Parts: sequence; C-alpha cells; structure tokens
Amino acid sequence: MLSAVERGEKAPSVLILDQIATGLGTSMARLLASEREGRIVVIRAAEQDRAVDPSGWERRILSPVLPKVEFEFMRTTLFPGVNAGAFLPHNPGSREYVAVERGTLRLTLDGKVYLLKKGDSIYYAGDCIHEFENPDRRNRCEYYLAMDVTGHPEHLRHRPAAAAKYKSGRKSRATE
Repeated sequence: MLSAVERGEKAPSVLILDQIATGLGTSMARLLASEREGRIVVIRAAEQDRAVDPSGWERRILSPVLPKVEFEFMRTTLFPGVNAGAFLPHNPGSREYVAVERGTLRLTLDGKVYLLKKGDSIYYAGDCIHEFENPDRRNRCEYYLAMDVTGHPEHLRHRPAAAAKYKSGRKSRATE
C-alpha cells in the first residue's frame, strides 16, 4: 500500500495516513506539508491542509510543520454516526489533548470508553490504541486535538513537590 501511495496510484484514507505517520514516528501534518521556519507563522484558512475521509469525517491541520518539532494541532469534524476507526499507539511518551467544541465524542482508549460532550476536555498518553466516534445519529461532532508525538518520557515525569507550591483551595477531580 505504501509504495502505491508514494507512486500516486492510491489516495490513502485519513486512518491510513495516520498509520503511515505513526510507522515513521512522525505526524500526519509532516506527511502533508513542508517545514516552515520563523518565529511567527500564520496559516490562513485557505492554506490549511485538510484530510477528508470518504467515511464521513475531516481533519484540518491548524499548526505549521516546524523543524525538529513533532507537534500537531488539528480540528476534526465527525459527521453523524461516524466512527473514524482505531488509531495505532504513537511513541512512548507521546501526549494527546482533546477538547470538544460541538456535539458528543465517544473516545475509546485501549478499550475504555470516555463520553465527552461540548466543552469537555481530556488528556491521555498517546501510546495507546485510540478511537474517535460520533455516537449521535443526527448532529455532527467537532473537536480540537493537540498532540506531541515526539515521545520524550523524561519530560512526562510529574513533580509533586512543585505542584504542591501552587496548590489552590479547589480540589482536583483526582483528589476528590
């Protein structure tokens, strides 16, 4: 399949593009766009790369591809009842953040389901199988996804002593 894509004989689905990127240890954005340099990079709406999947969903890449940076910020639209499929784990130490802007998202992480609604957000380690689905049969789901697929485990260590310095009067969900 990869050689057919390289020769331009086949147009890969978004899921296949992601599998190719994951296999190469990079982001889908890096496969679609050239690197840009500069302290400020503006990407107009008409210039943003879009990956449209025939099954009924679209991913718009909002972040530039920068040298030595494996970060991707995107906006995804899942049409009613669409399951985008299962995405392979990224490098150990990779991170993903999701924020739902509209509708309902069923996010499955290594078999565990999280139902997220408008305004909800979630963080998870990207080195798991993750699946995105719109369970609503009438309305679309739109969400933002930010991911760092670099995989630097040493950057993921939590420092409880530093966190204690900034403790507020509010309880976090983790301590309730």
